[in-house]
Amino acid sequence: MEDKEESMKKDDGGEDILSSIESSSKQTRIFKIIVIGDSNVGKTCLTFRFCGGKFPEKTEATIGVDFREKTVDVNGETIKLQLWDTAGQERFRKSMVQHYYRNVHAVVFVYDMTKMNTFEGMPTWIEECERHSLSPDIPRILVGNKCDMNQKISVATSLAQKFADANQMPLFETSAKDDNEVDNVSAIFMTLAHKLKSQKPMMSNDYPVLHKYGSKEMKRAKVISIGREPSSRSAVCSRSTATSDGTSCSC
Repeated sequence: MEDKEESMKKDDGGEDILSSIESSSKQTRIFKIIVIGDSNVGKTCLTFRFCGGKFPEKTEATIGVDFREKTVDVNGETIKLQLWDTAGQERFRKSMVQHYYRNVHAVVFVYDMTKMNTFEGMPTWIEECERHSLSPDIPRILVGNKCDMNQKISVATSLAQKFADANQMPLFETSAKDDNEVDNVSAIFMTLAHKLKSQKPMMSNDYPVLHKYGSKEMKRAKVISIGREPSSRSAVCSRSTATSDGTSCSC
């Protein structure tokens, strides 16, 4: 074997060949995260902010499934997070439901902090996960979006925290639109990435190919340590102030 490797090195480009062989033996692990919640709560904007680092200039209602992915480094290992964002209205996603819930590794439940009915709909989304046989052991996170609209907040943090505790989920309150919240949006998905790192990933042939439609200090999720499990089964997150320009989030 040593003679063979030495021979390859002597050939032109031999070092590149060995490097290629080594890299091919280390496949990037893939994890599927679904983002669910009612229409217009900002699911697409959250995934866009995490994957693209900015708020989308133009948004439209998701029809079917919106698919994005991002490669991240977790303790020296490169893993790929696939974010599946489904339409909130059943008539737009009915044909995709079976594929959507297949081989899921984590779930992000999203509600609009300015609309109580989107928060009250959370039990329905949890029940849908159960109907499609999602294991209760997979990581789950509850996210209240649009915290920048602080004058219109209708879902109190205490109420959301009580629900999160009852369902053994950490709670994040953030804004996909507010540029000051970019690290907090990333913390949501990176928290899941660290939890998923020790789990078995899905392989590329386990899911259908879909086409796309479409170092500040973190002030939120104070008790969450990104490098380890939270000290309790849920995390308390503080509410942020309005955006500096006084605008309100519409995502």
